[in-house]
Amino acid sequence: MSSQPNIAQPAAWRHQVVIACFALIGAAICVRLVQLQGFSHTQFAQKVAQQSVVREDVSARPGDLFDRHGRLLATTITSRSLFLVPSKIENPWEISNRISQALDLDGDQLFERLGLNQTKHFLWVKRRLSATEVERIKELNLAAGIFGFREEYLRQYPQGPLAAQVIGLRDIDGRGQGGVEQSLNSILAGRNGWRELIRDAQGRVIDIQPLAEESPQPGRSVTLTLDAVVQLYAERELDTLVEQFHPKGCCAVVLSAETGEVLAMASRPTFDPNHPEKASDAAWKNRVISDIYEPGSTFKPCIVAWALQKKLLERDEIFNCENGEYRMGRRILHDHHRYGNLSVTDILVKSSNIGMAKIGERLTNAGLFSAASNFGFGRTTGIELPTEEAGLLRPLAEWTSYSTGSIPMGQELSATPLQIITAYGALANRGRLNSPHLVLRIGDDALSPPPPVFVSQIVKPDIAEWLVQEVLTEVIHRGTGRKAQLQTYQIFGKTGTAQKLDPDTGLYSKKLNISSFVCGGPADKPKVLVLVTVDEPTEGGDGFGGTVAAPAASKILEKTLQQLRTPVRPTLRSVFRN
Repeated sequence: MSSQPNIAQPAAWRHQVVIACFALIGAAICVRLVQLQGFSHTQFAQKVAQQSVVREDVSARPGDLFDRHGRLLATTITSRSLFLVPSKIENPWEISNRISQALDLDGDQLFERLGLNQTKHFLWVKRRLSATEVERIKELNLAAGIFGFREEYLRQYPQGPLAAQVIGLRDIDGRGQGGVEQSLNSILAGRNGWRELIRDAQGRVIDIQPLAEESPQPGRSVTLTLDAVVQLYAERELDTLVEQFHPKGCCAVVLSAETGEVLAMASRPTFDPNHPEKASDAAWKNRVISDIYEPGSTFKPCIVAWALQKKLLERDEIFNCENGEYRMGRRILHDHHRYGNLSVTDILVKSSNIGMAKIGERLTNAGLFSAASNFGFGRTTGIELPTEEAGLLRPLAEWTSYSTGSIPMGQELSATPLQIITAYGALANRGRLNSPHLVLRIGDDALSPPPPVFVSQIVKPDIAEWLVQEVLTEVIHRGTGRKAQLQTYQIFGKTGTAQKLDPDTGLYSKKLNISSFVCGGPADKPKVLVLVTVDEPTEGGDGFGGTVAAPAASKILEKTLQQLRTPVRPTLRSVFRN
């Protein structure tokens, strides 16, 4: 008989292969389990902890800002901010439209953001809502779990645009931007705290880690030297000036003659820090510390003071002003009028360029450079504000014979309004140059006053007093500052009209100028200085400092003296009579 094939043998073989495969799979699973439970246990435990425990910053409340009399300039309140949970939103288009209408947002933009973040558990919609906006969101009756509110700090400025460039603002994340909000941020901001939160697998906070937190340290309050009432006077006068002369920009600064404290500092154009989104680019600029221009005739008293100090000039000298035309080497200087013999007083009263050039020849370039440097030109004043400019005072080695005639009339160097009024502070303060400052007090600590950047005796007291009480008062009585005369106080001052460079020709323009006027009073014992600067006045006058800037400056000075309850002294009694 033929033998039959054994079909059981292949079946048994296949059965054994299957069993072996299952055994190998089981062994692999066992090895993996051992690895997970043994070797990788610590690693996975740490990863789980990292996913469930997160550290959250707790913001510190910024300190408040006050004026010198305790009026609130900047403060902080709590406000609600809205967020969504994109991963739980099933109808993003509808949610986007409803929320956008309630908060006046772009619905398409919000819908796009939800799409880009659809797997995330948190997305800011709008931060620091108003009370009305919060109520609108509540009225939408959105499903629980897809939105929420968080408490955040909101910086507010109760005085609106008053002193906006001086104060600055805090951005959406609480960082100081511009003004003292930026320069004093380390004092105002405080120190953030933190806490550890436990979240579930869905990212929801389910608990707070006990004993795992650090409380925030609130910022300290700062009292500024500003007087809000004086600030308001200055800003109103600038608004009137803008309406009348339509300049490119203008600014005013009010300074205590005795201490260097800034009582007011204003610029135009300006903005409301409560609504920074509406501000123009030009409105952010603090022109008092950032505008740089040739001081022109306002620089002349500094040169005369220095020449007297160096005994190169006598108060009663007479100079021949050459009938309005004077040759200095290859250069011919001109005056606005054909002056003959002028006293030192009349050289300043009539603002004679030729008279000043002859004084410059006595000082020489080295003496002129020394005068500018000692009066603080070419370096920052050190005021507690960011982005202060240093002006321009070229090295002496770069000066030429032209400089001997140009520097005394306030050309070939540039300065900020703050540098100019600081220099006049030395004349008003019996020859003592003080550093201007804005900080009066930090917290409850009395600063008396804060350490100045520089304090020095520039000229002898009698020289400074003679210039203020005898010479610069005559500028008001019969010189270029006649439109600044007051009935209430005897004041002193000096005009300045600086030509700007024509951007097309690179030469001095006959149309573009900066008009300025610096004044102070009372003349017999100065308490206050005021400087008004007007950049490119285009309408309403001849553009000279005595016409454009002088009336506004004297009005600010008068109102400031009245605010300080200064007794009315319309006449000057001085021992310095020629």
